[in-house]
Amino acid sequence: MSTDKDLRNHLLNLLQGGHAFVPFEAAVENFPFEMTGVKPPGFDHSAWKLLEHIRITQWDIVEFSISADHVSPKWPEDHWPKEDAPASEKEWAHSVESIKRDLRKMEAIVSDPATDLFAKIPHGTGQTILREALLIAEHNAYHIGQLLMLRKILGIWHPK
Repeated sequence: MSTDKDLRNHLLNLLQGGHAFVPFEAAVENFPFEMTGVKPPGFDHSAWKLLEHIRITQWDIVEFSISADHVSPKWPEDHWPKEDAPASEKEWAHSVESIKRDLRKMEAIVSDPATDLFAKIPHGTGQTILREALLIAEHNAYHIGQLLMLRKILGIWHPK
């Protein structure tokens, strides 16, 4: 028989990746900075655009989940950066760390037994924490897959 704790553990495993898809950390680990803005022929986005899109969208979902005062960026235009490349390695690292931080926030929400995963978010239009956690996992997995394909095309994917 499944329990609330089991569901939370399954959600945490899904958010963290590593079962059906590569974890975020592995996808960005040792990504050569000079290649963060490269868009190979036939590929719509650079690694920077994908990274920032993950960051902005995940941040938006987490903040929506916890704050009635949150105002979401316009979809889709404000969920994608204008630039193909970060201005500096520091900017790249900041984006990576922000993604990790916001993911930990959602993991903390999901882990908290006081969080009713099925209750409608009071300031939403029917969304639940369960739905928002699944949305983050699905969205991140999709774009992590794109990052991996980009790395393969660029010849910089060397799984351990």
